[in-house]
Amino acid sequence: MRKVALVFVLAVLVPSLLLAWLAVRSLRDQQFLIERQQSLLCQRVTDTLAQTISDHLAQQQQEFAAQVESLAISNNPDALAVGFDDQIRRAWPLAEVGFSVTLSGPVTCTLTSPTPAAGPAAQRFLTDNQLFLGNQQSAEVYWNANNLKSILYANVKNGGSSYSALNNLSSEQADQPVPQQNARNSWQNLAPTKAQSQSRAVDPQGGRYQNQAGDQVQQPESNLSKVVPAEAEFRQLIGDQTDGMIARFLQDKLKLMFWHRLNTDSNLVFGAELNLNHVIDGLRDLVQPDPELTNEIVVALLDDNARPVVLSCPNYHSNWKHPFVATEVGQALPHWEVAAYLMDPAALTRTACIVNAVLGVFIAVLVLAIVIGSWLIVRGLNTELTLARQKTDFVSNVSHELKTPLTSIRMFSELLADGRVTDAAKQKSYLQIISAEAARLTRLINNVLDFSRMERGEKKYDFKDCDLNEVVRAAVGTFRPHLEANGLEFVCDLPDTSIPVCGDADALSQVIVNLLSNAEKYSKGGREITLQLTQKSSPLPHAELKILDRGSGIPRGSEEKIFEKFYRAHDSLSSGIQGSGLGLTIARQIARAHGGDVIYEAREGGGSCFILRLPLSRC
Repeated sequence: MRKVALVFVLAVLVPSLLLAWLAVRSLRDQQFLIERQQSLLCQRVTDTLAQTISDHLAQQQQEFAAQVESLAISNNPDALAVGFDDQIRRAWPLAEVGFSVTLSGPVTCTLTSPTPAAGPAAQRFLTDNQLFLGNQQSAEVYWNANNLKSILYANVKNGGSSYSALNNLSSEQADQPVPQQNARNSWQNLAPTKAQSQSRAVDPQGGRYQNQAGDQVQQPESNLSKVVPAEAEFRQLIGDQTDGMIARFLQDKLKLMFWHRLNTDSNLVFGAELNLNHVIDGLRDLVQPDPELTNEIVVALLDDNARPVVLSCPNYHSNWKHPFVATEVGQALPHWEVAAYLMDPAALTRTACIVNAVLGVFIAVLVLAIVIGSWLIVRGLNTELTLARQKTDFVSNVSHELKTPLTSIRMFSELLADGRVTDAAKQKSYLQIISAEAARLTRLINNVLDFSRMERGEKKYDFKDCDLNEVVRAAVGTFRPHLEANGLEFVCDLPDTSIPVCGDADALSQVIVNLLSNAEKYSKGGREITLQLTQKSSPLPHAELKILDRGSGIPRGSEEKIFEKFYRAHDSLSSGIQGSGLGLTIARQIARAHGGDVIYEAREGGGSCFILRLPLSRC
């Protein structure tokens, strides 16, 4: 009784009191914790959408390169360079102005398209970019940081001096690739820029939480933008690369350009300034929250002035500069942000109040937990007592099963050894009995040993492709003489084709023998056992082995219990049915280790039907 009281105190009372103390202590920080959890959840959403937008633009860049190569196939490269503006605008809707640049030397570039006569858009484009694309003027641009090392190398090779930071790189640093997660910082550190890091256009409120005193505090991380422009000339930017993306601000308006170097002529570079409105239209379907958060947050794509250009909920209005959380898109859309806004900002406070109100009913829940815990302890004790009784019965059953075959083996072996039996037929019969009893002992000992290994988790299987048909045929051939010697009619229905499975042939043979042995024990008056092997295709392709008998069947309510260790449906030595209560347990464990199962079904007309199901070969 003292042990029961000790278990009760350690398992129920102490944990309940500890949980109560932790609950009271954590209530002070509920507002902080709830906001923090919501912030992390929303941050994951904005991070994912920002990456999705970057991937979408990268896909558009690849599409532009494909369009250029397609036009080059159907046109003479020189003719294409002159008329590229008109052709790319007709072939690719995202292009607002197309341009072509001829590289005639390490630092010489000639802008061949568009021409001023192409229209107002072309004239504006030439005014803004002619000197830059002609490599006569450097400009502040945003560029893919993964190309940083090649750009720096090309600049020094060509005698440039804008990236003097390259001289400070050691040979080991110059040979190392720029890590993806540090790409933006590497660009900022290695390429000096005119502009210093600037503050983000938004100030996420998800970074503000209440401390224990209820005061608002700001998290220590900086709110500076991670995207910084670099001063460079066009020839320095493209280096030896085949394509890229350039973003720059002109008159406080973002201009996004794709460029591609022709595969057949590396001196021809074709590019396009994108129509930003068309780009935004292509992002509308992407800027959507997770379905489970649709009623909780609104996501928006904000431009560099924190104005929404895409909204997941068109009628939503808020202070756009103060989202709950936000993530910068990156160099493709510099200073643009994917922001998340709470549809009901007061919901977090209400949630915290509800959590505080839970304290009022916590004591009742704690008392209920103690009652349930006490009931579980009593139930567990009863289970342990039942298991102890089953183990006692198991020892008795095993002892009886060991004694009976040993007695038979000893008796018949002594008769043969003393020469009392001279009839050859009787000698053969006695030897068969000795062999059968030895096989019976072997099965019993193997079951006990296998069960012990399974309980310790030490059972290992040698999974290989094998033919279940052959495994069954071999097991049946071994066990058939024993069944027929005991006067049982054994019908075996096997297919002519192979049934491939992935498994341990020896373990599967043990399952089959255990099921046949179980059918033999419980056959009683119905001296008939049938084995059927078929291949099924529904619901998934699998093999199905049925072993049917005409015995007493399984009592109602024991259909699943018979697979429990030590359990026997006829658990009594006086019943005359031998067994240890482990055969079906081991059979199911082996089947499940192979991805299948062993189940019981009542046989129509009386008797039992045990079914072994195994998936077809997956090795």
